Amino acid sequence: MDVKIESSWKEVLKDEFQKAYFEQIVMFLKHEKALGKTIYPSGNLIFNAFDKTPFDNVKVVILGQDPYHGPGQAHGLCFSVQKGIKPPPSLVNIYKEMQKDIGSAIPETGDLTPWAESGVLLLNAMLTVRDGEPASHSKIGWESFTDAVIRKVSDLKDGVVFMLWGKFAQDKQVLIDGTKHYILKAAHPSPFSADKGFFGCRHFSKANEILTRQGKEPVNWQL
Repeated sequence: MDVKIESSWKEVLKDEFQKAYFEQIVMFLKHEKALGKTIYPSGNLIFNAFDKTPFDNVKVVILGQDPYHGPGQAHGLCFSVQKGIKPPPSLVNIYKEMQKDIGSAIPETGDLTPWAESGVLLLNAMLTVRDGEPASHSKIGWESFTDAVIRKVSDLKDGVVFMLWGKFAQDKQVLIDGTKHYILKAAHPSPFSADKGFFGCRHFSKANEILTRQGKEPVNWQL
């Protein structure tokens, strides 16, 4: 099966693209389209996280759960929205923590593409969603694929900083070799939980301290 994805990831994940579950994902999405369902993000952006952050460039991983399910929002990067779209509440809280942690100005844009281009893999566990129906594609096989992505990063790289926000992301810790990677955990930045351990986590400065200690270029979090 020919999957349109950045070449380094295509090589790393080639075995996954041949598996039955991935074939089922493709068939499901084709069926949804045939039924006239609107799927987010658009097809050319489903693998945007991989296209913007080639495998060799990955130095930080932020895990999300489900793409945004409103028009114009999702573009394949977790927590990020397309240019011109108002930043959602969780992203606003991420910006507030950034400001307190590293003194950055609150960005006007919700587009996190510059993070992705500087080595931050912004990975959702599910890569698609039906319009207006959160978690509607949570059972179609995407987690098998994205779990494999996390394992590949863990197995084939060293010294990656994993930022796990909330229980869903923290449950993925079992896929990560903590003896050679760095795991930062905090509450989810959602308004329902941000004041229970996300605010004050200082993950942005901590990640850069870890990268600097390894001789890696720190992330420019300022957008």
